[in-house]
Amino acid sequence: MTVTDFRPPRSVIRRSSGNWALQSALDRRGLGPVAGVDEAGRGACAGPLVVAACVLKPGDAKRFDGLTDSKVLTEADRERLYDRITSRALSCSTVVIPAEDVDALGIHVANLEGMRRSVAQLTEHPGYVLTDGFKVQGLATPSVAVVKGDLVAACVAAASVLAKVTRDRLMAGELHELFPAYAFDEHKGYSTPLHSARMTEHGPCDQHRWSYANVVAAAAKHGMRSPRAVTSKPGLFDASKGEVVDNEAL
Repeated sequence: MTVTDFRPPRSVIRRSSGNWALQSALDRRGLGPVAGVDEAGRGACAGPLVVAACVLKPGDAKRFDGLTDSKVLTEADRERLYDRITSRALSCSTVVIPAEDVDALGIHVANLEGMRRSVAQLTEHPGYVLTDGFKVQGLATPSVAVVKGDLVAACVAAASVLAKVTRDRLMAGELHELFPAYAFDEHKGYSTPLHSARMTEHGPCDQHRWSYANVVAAAAKHGMRSPRAVTSKPGLFDASKGEVVDNEAL
């Protein structure tokens, strides 16, 4: 039996207990500290994929009022919670996977690799890992995939906030300054009508994911070729049609 096959003893977890209930149940069973893992940018067609892992202190729920899936929070709430998480978490880590690595590995493989790396970089070795949506092989600790984990597990929600704020800052800051024509500061690399229009007008740049069909289609209109070798299947996904989605839709 491998560590990923291990399952904790059954505990009664009530929804009314909020999103700290699962972590608390694992802690009571002596399986802590509990780490949550999540990503941001899986459904984008430009920019990096960012994966984060976070270990919160047991019994710290009152310090994190409003902590939930980062995608349903306002930008101001995400920023507030980001500062609280980074100052109070037992340990947290963030891994940035650039667009060229997404093209080389494929989005799913890149995501799994980012999850493994983010857990490995934690300074507080977790006794158990909760991943959002995907079962992750190769972790050096027991783990379980949690459906809508960023909504039901506080540590996964914390990881989602870390990942999203980190990615949004990169897109609105450095990458927008380098490529202002695409308005990365507004859509953060997702396939909005504005982004699609700018990509059609200017063609893709090297921050776009050239393994995505909508990027390849925009490049074809300008006679452009990929700036790098794409070893994952070209055109496998079309982000403009929702074929690549973030974990909450899985």
